[in-house]
Amino acid sequence: MYALTQPTARTPLTNTTLSMKKICIPAVIIATLMFLPGFAFAQKLSPKEIKDGTAYYDGAELPLFGKAFEGDCANGRYRRLPARLEGGCRGALWYLGQESAGLYLRFRSDSPFVKAHWVSTFDNRMNHMTDTGVKGLDLYFLHDGKWRFAGSGRPKGKENEATIVANMDREEREYMLYLSLYDGIDQIEIGIDENSGIGLPKIDSPRSGNPIVMYGTSILQGGCASRPAMAHTSIISRALDREVVNLGFSGNALLDMEIAELMAEVESPSLYVLDYVPNASAKAIAEKGEEFFRILRKAHPKTPVIFIEDPLFTHSIVDNHIREEITRKNAAQKELFERLRRQGEKLIYYIPADNLIGNDGEATVDGIHFTDLGMERYARVMLPVMKKALRKH
Repeated sequence: MYALTQPTARTPLTNTTLSMKKICIPAVIIATLMFLPGFAFAQKLSPKEIKDGTAYYDGAELPLFGKAFEGDCANGRYRRLPARLEGGCRGALWYLGQESAGLYLRFRSDSPFVKAHWVSTFDNRMNHMTDTGVKGLDLYFLHDGKWRFAGSGRPKGKENEATIVANMDREEREYMLYLSLYDGIDQIEIGIDENSGIGLPKIDSPRSGNPIVMYGTSILQGGCASRPAMAHTSIISRALDREVVNLGFSGNALLDMEIAELMAEVESPSLYVLDYVPNASAKAIAEKGEEFFRILRKAHPKTPVIFIEDPLFTHSIVDNHIREEITRKNAAQKELFERLRRQGEKLIYYIPADNLIGNDGEATVDGIHFTDLGMERYARVMLPVMKKALRKH
């Protein structure tokens, strides 16, 4: 259940870092680009099209972050599951893996405006989540060492074009463009002033080494954030200045071992977060939870793992069935955690249900899926435990 219905010091990001990172930069980036004096790029990008004073650049030329695997899918770049899993995992899981939750592009530019043209994969729409969150974009810029909201790309349908931010001074800025939470991206282009420059980021932020890998449900995928950057995984990424891989699958965090294997393949993860309880039954947790964990532990013996309980959803106060189900599942999660501790596991941490989303009943859109307030509260509870695990690691 709990599925969304589908219809700190920073270091320069060197070319060596880029070549090692799972960001899918094309082998050759060429062409001449007009730019202001003093605004130079290590690599110059070639515009795909110039129209009415706006030069459009293919997003495929820019570094992509948030993926659990290297390279592009055979069916598109902006996918969260590798092509080899098609036919090798459940169909619902594969479908959700085509949605781009948690993925983001990084670039820098001195343009006084930033536009985007993008084509969604499914043109999804839901009755309890904004279109901007479902299939829109979210642009942030680095300001005084912190990531700040610049504007959203609000969709109108399957194919979209939007001016995300305008009327800026012409100065070089670092940008992060979050992709859609509950739809895929088939194609995306960034539009800037034709007399401005665009290039690869200079700053490694969020830091791209040792990502945090998070597995979970519709909530973790981002339901029902008003815009992509308000998913709690992205809030956490900005707070910790660290790349987060979002492996949230709406209604389908059912402890599939294919996902455990994918998580285990991530190179040098700093932390695993297991937040599957809202979807998994007590029986599944008891029977499959340890096997899932062991796949991760075998691959990365020294990586901390955080286990999270099911939140105490607002209507559990009056809905006896929901309250009893949450109690059973959280008891199974706690028993799994304690069993692993008895077996000698030390690098494991636990976040109980208490106060995960506050106690005033105001953190959800439908009793289950989080508003932006719920996302902020969830991140606030998780962050101290994550920081502790990262320090000890």
